[in-house]
Amino acid sequence: MCKDCGCSITDHHHDHDHHHDHSHAHQAAHETLHHNPQLNDKKTIEVISKILDKNDHEAAHNRAHFDNHGVLAINLMSSPGSGKTTLLEHLADIAPFKFGVIEGDLETDRDADRIRAKGIPAYQIQTGSACHLDAFMVHKGLHDMPLEEIDVCFIENVGNLVCPASYDVGAHLNVVLVSVPEGEDKIEKYPVMFRQADLVLITKTDLLPHFDFSVEHAKKAARRIKPGVDVLEVNVKDPESVTRVAKWINFKREMR
Repeated sequence: MCKDCGCSITDHHHDHDHHHDHSHAHQAAHETLHHNPQLNDKKTIEVISKILDKNDHEAAHNRAHFDNHGVLAINLMSSPGSGKTTLLEHLADIAPFKFGVIEGDLETDRDADRIRAKGIPAYQIQTGSACHLDAFMVHKGLHDMPLEEIDVCFIENVGNLVCPASYDVGAHLNVVLVSVPEGEDKIEKYPVMFRQADLVLITKTDLLPHFDFSVEHAKKAARRIKPGVDVLEVNVKDPESVTRVAKWINFKREMR
């Protein structure tokens, strides 16, 4: 059971002889667990710790797999409707790198179909009742990705500002989106998620005239939670703003 919201997750078994590495996400998950009175009993802690340990082990395996192919893996996280898929569609038109997408949704192939329609390889993961992707789910998608033909693999996580922050999926970078219609308070209300971010994207900025949203307040909140985090404003109707995202990703790719 997911410790954050009660959704069902599978206790996978998969043996790989790789070094286990305790990620920041793993530590955050344990913090959340020990402060949750509904889950804070010895037996529950042991079960969830075992699941998180196995997940981190598999995540390290995924990262090694990406590294062996020279692919930068980016975990995209946000609440539903923040614009993850739309951003990827627009990146397909301007990105100076080739990319594929592992899509996570509870049901349907709609997002993957949208990405494929742009000529981008995409693999859909239907999680059923699970509100996040885990490393084992992503591992399945790796073998359907033409890793030898791409430079970047986006892992578009399930729309949720809670659970995905606690599960390392094997990505190198975390990008978190927050849209103007959601409100600037989401950053402070969901600090665990934004603490994991390497880049925060404030999306749908074309709607700023219609919402009480302070971009400066959002930026300050993000950097208070994660000092030094990069923040970009995105309006997909403005190609230059999407180009800035593409340049940030390409810089990170070239610096590896």
